[in-house]
Amino acid sequence: MTRKELLLQRSAWMNEPNSPVVISSRVRLARNLEDFPFPHLISSEGAAQVEQTVSQVLSTGIEPLEYISLTELNNIEHQVLIEKHLISPSLGGSTGARGVALAPDHRYSVMVNEEDHLRIQVLLPGNQLQETYRLATELDDRLEAKLDFAYREGHGYLTACPTNVGTGLRASVMVHLPGLVITKQVQQVLGAVTRLGLAVRGLYGEGSQAFGHMFQVSNQITLGKSEEDILSHLDAVTRQIVEHELQARELLRKQMPMLLEDKVWRARGTLQNARLLSSEDSMHLLSHDRLGTDMGLLPKIKDCFATLIIDTRPGCLQYFLDRELDPSQRDEERARLIRERTAL
Repeated sequence: MTRKELLLQRSAWMNEPNSPVVISSRVRLARNLEDFPFPHLISSEGAAQVEQTVSQVLSTGIEPLEYISLTELNNIEHQVLIEKHLISPSLGGSTGARGVALAPDHRYSVMVNEEDHLRIQVLLPGNQLQETYRLATELDDRLEAKLDFAYREGHGYLTACPTNVGTGLRASVMVHLPGLVITKQVQQVLGAVTRLGLAVRGLYGEGSQAFGHMFQVSNQITLGKSEEDILSHLDAVTRQIVEHELQARELLRKQMPMLLEDKVWRARGTLQNARLLSSEDSMHLLSHDRLGTDMGLLPKIKDCFATLIIDTRPGCLQYFLDRELDPSQRDEERARLIRERTAL
């Protein structure tokens, strides 16, 4: 598989989820090598040595991962990796020796020299926190057999950020909450989630906006908590969020049926006929379209929600078309692609 084929591959998490609300589940493990300073303190030579050490293990000893040095990629390729959630915006925007190892279906990605020396990530569609964790720990065990991770009895895994010390585990779910947004309950529900010790962020994590009515919910603290406690707490809260969203959708169906039908049919009509669509507008319309199909008000289209959302992002759109586009050209091509993908 060429690099282009690897990056164009549909990521596993973009397949149809097993839940109408939970789009994806992610588990990320932060790990650092014993004999090197953390990335924010390391020299450029030390960072290059970390990358060489880790990439050699990832390239030759851990199947089926393929290592890519980010210094070899152009800006659009960086953007594709960020848009597909395979690397963080901070890694994509940094400089120096750094990279990512990917599985062919992108369910595994291992970032090198981000905030920590390694960020081991597994990302799956729907509500699959336990399976995501199982796969992440299996990969972690295989890497730890070949690399000396910084670990202390009584503290656990040492990480650059104190909130990650201990298990180094950050678990998250991406949820689609149009019902709560339309009924103006979303702030109340998500405010309660933060009071339960969880973080709520936008589509691309800290500092990003909740485009397409999608939110990331994750644990904030790992020190003093077991992996099982973190996962069970997030799973319990996720079930409550799902229940609130489904109740909000039923409220719309019973008390505001014409408003609901107008929003979803208007979205479908615009998607199937628009000649220009901005990234923000398309995500908003696709969100309402997904709400309509989930509630049985609209016929299903061939591509699932997450695939359409990501494929029409600026980087992925340009990479698929194999040419750079100015904003107006992107809006035109995005509309054309969506018209093709939403045709029945």
